[in-house]
This record gives sequence, structure tokens and C-alpha cells, in this order.
Amino acid sequence: MMKKKTRQKQPKFQTPRVVFQPTVSQGMQGGINQMIDLIRPTLGPHPRTVALERATSRARTPEVLDDGGTIARRILALPDREEDVGAMYIRHVLWKLHEKVGDGTATAAVVFREVYNEGLRCIAAGSNAMRLRHFLYEGMDIVTGELTGMATQLEGKAALAQLAETLCHDPELAKLLGEIFDIIGAYGRIEIRKGHTRELKREYVEGMYWEEGALSRRMYIDQEALTARLENPAVLITDLEIEDPRDLMPVLALAIEANLGSLLIVARKIGDSGLGLLASPRAQEKLKTLAVKTPSHPGGEHVAAMQDLVMLAGGRFFTKAAGDSIRRVKLEDLGRVRSAWASRSRWGIAGGQGDPRRLREHLANLRSAFERDTDSKTRKALQERIGKLMGGSALLYVGALTEMDLEARKELAQRTADAMRAAMRDGVVPGGGVALLSCCPALRERLEQSAELEERAAYRILLRAMEAPIRTIVGNAGFDPSVVMSEVGQAGPGHGFDVVNGQVVRMAEAGIFDAAAVHKSAVHSAIGGAALALTTDVVVHRARPPQEFGT
Repeated sequence: MMKKKTRQKQPKFQTPRVVFQPTVSQGMQGGINQMIDLIRPTLGPHPRTVALERATSRARTPEVLDDGGTIARRILALPDREEDVGAMYIRHVLWKLHEKVGDGTATAAVVFREVYNEGLRCIAAGSNAMRLRHFLYEGMDIVTGELTGMATQLEGKAALAQLAETLCHDPELAKLLGEIFDIIGAYGRIEIRKGHTRELKREYVEGMYWEEGALSRRMYIDQEALTARLENPAVLITDLEIEDPRDLMPVLALAIEANLGSLLIVARKIGDSGLGLLASPRAQEKLKTLAVKTPSHPGGEHVAAMQDLVMLAGGRFFTKAAGDSIRRVKLEDLGRVRSAWASRSRWGIAGGQGDPRRLREHLANLRSAFERDTDSKTRKALQERIGKLMGGSALLYVGALTEMDLEARKELAQRTADAMRAAMRDGVVPGGGVALLSCCPALRERLEQSAELEERAAYRILLRAMEAPIRTIVGNAGFDPSVVMSEVGQAGPGHGFDVVNGQVVRMAEAGIFDAAAVHKSAVHSAIGGAALALTTDVVVHRARPPQEFGT
């Protein structure tokens, strides 16, 4: 007897659905709280860690993390469909914050949780969600304004190292980062690389350099080390592909006639015949020449990199797009630099002799673009361009005992460097959660002036939210938050709890700081994100194939 085939019911999480209140809030709250429960233990100088099973089956060792943004990024889905919406919402909020400033995700997470959970209680008790959202936004502006007002600038290697230690809790790393940023400044270029020993090492590179090498091995003066160096060279800047060696004749003749001594040629490509001409001993006797590859912009636009080079060295950019030809080059079309060098993987210049006024205007325009832009990739590219033009670069080689420790320390160094840049640009505020706690008097004043139900609810919520970071930091370090908060309140404004030494201190005098820009971004992401989530009434689930879940 044949068994009748039954159609298997499709799992709920795979079918399209429209979900309304109160299921929406209940589900989102569950997902949001699960995500924040993962991240909350990482806040503070004594963080607990989160161990995540790696996605690949070959990697049996779990990934041990204490960075909220990275932890959130690793969570791809939750089994419950309604909870998954909330989890992916807070994941997006925290990762965008991580991309923007590199830090502050754990602070944002605990503030978000307090605002969202308390907001839901107020709405359930009869508050209007849209009016509550409006007043939460007003309160957010008050908090960011207070943070701006209390920001101060740090100067000097020792102060910067102290800031770095507050951010990374690694004294050796903090000392080097303090030294590096004291030299290169807020916009200076720093590359963080894996080292080959357990120690931390740093290297400084004068001037501007790119991750390209010479166009031919024959260009290297030192054939063993594969390096070349020119002193006081003229510079021909082009993105042309020079196949005919006769195209090079006019510029070589011009340089020899003007007794320039050496010439740096920046080009996309030079044919074998042309490279042979430049590298020949006879030609090198008359004019020392180095041909290097056209640099690329961090975002992939080589034109931007060439424009920066022209601003620094002077001269003219001969571009294929304009139909230029180097056969018509004039002496004033050549830039000048104090020195130029090339290795197997890089080439650079130092002491550009372009127009200082034009260079200052160009830097000002790039800084303005950096401040206006909100895209993290574009901001990073602009920051690198500014750093190169300012002429200071550093390489930090990170070492550790194991590959896992090395990856974690490298990521920590990068996060700390990003936060330090923000601190040097926009100043610092008292650390350890004290800056947000110091915003409470302004919020209480506004609460006392409030008459509307939702307005009073919003400021009560924000007062609780501003205490959440310091309570979390204290709790993560093993102390009783209620007892510590009482001691901090008795000590007065500007005081907080140093969990490393286990005592109440004046945070500024103890050198415990946070970047003002990081705090403001965290507050904006947390309060703004939570307020928006409170007004979500309907969720539409799309159909998903079974294999999509968990990818």
C-alpha cells in the first residue's frame, strides 16, 4: 500500500508576512536586548570578552572579541523572525558608528537600550510615540551641546599617551601611539601592520609616499636592495602611457640643457625601449633619472592623487583625458622636490616646492570636504590625502605571542588610532562615563520646565540613559554600581570612579578622557536610533529561501 505524499509546511520564518503591534515591539525589543547583552560586557577598562564560533568549519578556535562594533557585525541573523528585525536594526546602528569614528559602540549600545526599553514602557502607559520621539531628539541636542561645551584640547606626547591608554588599556601600545600622533598630528598618515616579532615597533617616513614602485627593476640604483634616491630632482607628472621613446627626448633634452641634474618621471607606463633609454649608463651620466608608477587615490581615483602631487611639487599634470603630450613640455611644467626615492613596493617625495598659498587653500578645501562628508569610506580617503599632503607618515608594526592575539591587538591599535584622531580634532571630555553623567543637570533643568506628559517622560528617560554607561563600566569591573554612584555624587561635578585603582577621582586630573567626537556620535546614534525604533509600528517580512537563513 502506497503512502500518500503530504506537502510539508513551509517554516514560518521563510514565508512573507505583515506584522502589527504589539508583536512588532515585543519582537524588536527581544532582538535588540539580545544584541546589547552581547556587547554590554565589553564596556570599560576591565572588559569581559565575547567568544564567537568562526564561520568556517576549518577554524576551530573561537574568535575572542571585546569590540562592540565587530561583535555586532559578526551576528548575521536570529532564529526568531521578529527578534531578527530588532537585532539587525541595532547591528546597523552600531556598525555605522564603528565605521564613522571607530569607537563608542558599547557606550551607544547601553544608552540605546535604556532609551528604547523605557520608551516602550511610556508608550504602553499611554504616551504618544511621535511626541516622545520629538522630545527625545530635543534632549539629544541638549546632550551634544553640553559635550561640545565641556571639550578641551590635549597637547604633548605624555597627554596623548594617557588618552591612548584610556582608550586601549595597553600601556606599551599607548606610549607609542602618543609619540606617533604627537609627531604626525590629527590628520597624519599611520599604517598599522603585522610585525614579525612580539614587540611593537614604529618607523617614520618623511614626506609623501604611495604604495607603488619603480616602473622597472633597471631604475633601481642599488640593485641588491632594490632602492633608488634622487636629490633635488625636477618632476614630470603624467598619467600617459609612453610607448615611443621619442616622446621622452624633448623632456630629457630640456632637463639636460637646464642643468637640472636629476629627473623623476611619474607615468602610468613606459615601454621597454623608453625604459632602456632612461636606464642606460650614458643617459644616467648626463641626467640621473627615476621612473615610477602613477599613484592611485585610496578611493581608486588616480586623478585626485596626481592633483595632490602637483599641489605639493608644483608643475603641471599632463593627462590623457585632456589630450596632452609630453613632447610639448616646458621648463615651468616641471615640479621640483628636495628628494625622491623608490623601493620595491613604494615611492615617495619630500620637500615639495609647489606654491605654498595654493597648497594651503587645497588643504583647507579637503578639510572642509572631510567635515561635510558622512560616508566613512570617503572620509577615510580624504583623511589619507590630507595626511600625505601634510608630509608626516608613520608605520606601526604590531607584534604578539599568537596569531589570534596579533589580530586582536592590530584591531585594537586601529580603533585607538581612529578615536585619537577624533579627539585631536574635536577635543576630549572626562572619561569613564562622567561626561554623559555631567549632562544630567541640564536635562533636569529642562525637566523642571516641562509641562507636557511626553516631554517629561523623554527627559526622565534621558536622565536614566546618561547614567547607564558609568553604571555598566563599574559593574563590568566587579564593583557595586549603586554604592559607587552614591560616592561619585557626594564627590561633586567632574568626579568619577577609576575602576583600575578602585577609587573616586577627578577624571581630568587623573588623565582619564574620552574623545568628544566619539561621545557625540555615540549619543546621536543611540538616542536618534532608539527614538526612530520607538515609532516603528509595522514590519513587513519578505519571502526568503531556506538556504538564506544563517548566511
